[in-house]
Amino acid sequence: MDKPIAIIGAMDEEVEELRESLTDRGPVCTPLPNLPLSTGNLGRQAVVVCRCGIGKVNAAMATQYIIDQYRPTAIINSGIAGGASKKMQIGDIVLGTSSMQHDFDLGEFGRPRGIIPRLPTSVFQGDPNLLEVAFHAARDMLPAGKVHQGLIVTGDQFIGSKEKKEEILEFFPDALCVEMEGAAIAQVATANEVPHLIIRAISDLADDSAPQDFEQFITKIVPVLNRILARLLIRWVNRTRSARHSANR
Repeated sequence: MDKPIAIIGAMDEEVEELRESLTDRGPVCTPLPNLPLSTGNLGRQAVVVCRCGIGKVNAAMATQYIIDQYRPTAIINSGIAGGASKKMQIGDIVLGTSSMQHDFDLGEFGRPRGIIPRLPTSVFQGDPNLLEVAFHAARDMLPAGKVHQGLIVTGDQFIGSKEKKEEILEFFPDALCVEMEGAAIAQVATANEVPHLIIRAISDLADDSAPQDFEQFITKIVPVLNRILARLLIRWVNRTRSARHSANR
């Protein structure tokens, strides 16, 4: 297959509709346990769709495996998240201009929360070209106030209390949402110099009602997110082909 874009989600609920939408679909057996992959096309774009499993370690393993095996031109982490900022409402879309790990803590050594020693950066930047295309794709479907760009923070915790959310915001006041895989995918993508983007739909507000809201809204929100992804890929293919045409003139 042509070099694909990889789309990684943590749960079956986040990727099943995408898998079913693939043309020329083929499931792939992998040596990693419980890592279902499917290859195929979404529109005119070759893709690898992966359900990585929940949490940072699962996400990192899946990302490195996909990079090694498929050499993707870009990686998109798609899924749901809890709203951290007061700006967030259920159903909003967040595009990650950057991401950090909110649960990485070496405060006992005087390190700020989220800073990983001996790395060039602990703030992983979303690809600006993917961000631009994703923003316009989201705005094709949603009002301006429902589409946000900013910091996404990741940790191996489901945030379901007001107290825990406020603790995270104390250290990461600019965080728009919290989730459990994005910054790990971003870290691996950055280390391999693969462009990436985290795109998340808000399923709850990371407060005391989060578990109930998560269960109630996930099936309503993911289809909207997937339609945005489809539009993103159309725009990306058009942009890429236009750039190739200009380069060959």
